[in-house]
Amino acid sequence: MTVLSIDSGDLNVVRAYAQTGFITDATTNPLFVSQAGLRGEGEYLEFVNEAVSYAKANASSMSDDEVVNLAIDKLSVNLGLALMDIIDGNVSTEVDIRLSFDADASVERARRLIKLYEEAGCANAKGRVLVKLAGTWEGIQAARVLEAEGIRTNITLVFSEAQAKAAGDAKAHLISPFPGRVLEWSKAEYNVDAYTQDEDPGVVMVRNAQTFYNAHAMNTINMPASWRSSTGTEPLDQILALAGVDRMTIPPPLLESLASTTADLPRRVETSRSSTPAGSRTSMSEREFRYAMCVDGAANDKLAAGIRSFIGDTEKLTGVIEAQVG
Repeated sequence: MTVLSIDSGDLNVVRAYAQTGFITDATTNPLFVSQAGLRGEGEYLEFVNEAVSYAKANASSMSDDEVVNLAIDKLSVNLGLALMDIIDGNVSTEVDIRLSFDADASVERARRLIKLYEEAGCANAKGRVLVKLAGTWEGIQAARVLEAEGIRTNITLVFSEAQAKAAGDAKAHLISPFPGRVLEWSKAEYNVDAYTQDEDPGVVMVRNAQTFYNAHAMNTINMPASWRSSTGTEPLDQILALAGVDRMTIPPPLLESLASTTADLPRRVETSRSSTPAGSRTSMSEREFRYAMCVDGAANDKLAAGIRSFIGDTEKLTGVIEAQVG
């Protein structure tokens, strides 16, 4: 059975779906944190005010930028803690996307996120929190260090088998491939209006990643997110085509469609890891990774676009926090 995670930072929406029993996990990203910071009302305003107060109180010897960054991390943790009160499973919290090409800095910020959770009373932070890192070479190498320390990671913005393989080599706890973005790129690049579910390039990428993990008995969890319609007529195309995959992150509108569909939902992806793993293989090198990313147009373009988009969300939030830090 595929475990479902909800893709939303709207606490009321998460509460509603948690009551259905459909979801066990929740994930956030810079957009959701930014939206929380920009709302300026109710519990979200309390999250921001508490985060700013915390950063100011712990600002000794920090530069103004460092204080703002601490406040943003604290805000992310405040949102994560609120989600933990609603769902019983994992909550994903993202390292500052602007550090996507700095492995050492990403490791330090990940450690700080876990510390902030622990300071706030989450004694089992390492057992509840997945630290999200971008699927760059540096992000994946940061995951390698963190996993060795018992900090579980979620490699996001995954658009290629190369990223999935490198994350598996690093023993990342989980990857978040984006089949919808791969489909989107492929339709535009090749001037194709529609694919069958099984021919959809995004679906193929996720299935190939799952097959690789199965064959090599890798424990890295495959949790696709970001969905589009393969055929252009059925919004659930990719979800149906990947039924059975380890886990899925699904936004509320598609969860609603999934709950109301009368379509058959047969398993179409096998997840059993091999008891006799395929022959030994050498972990992917940095050179091999960068070359694979360069020649994979969807991965190259969509990773860059995803990072730019999340940076934009983070910068909006930075402006709000800067005004309050003063």
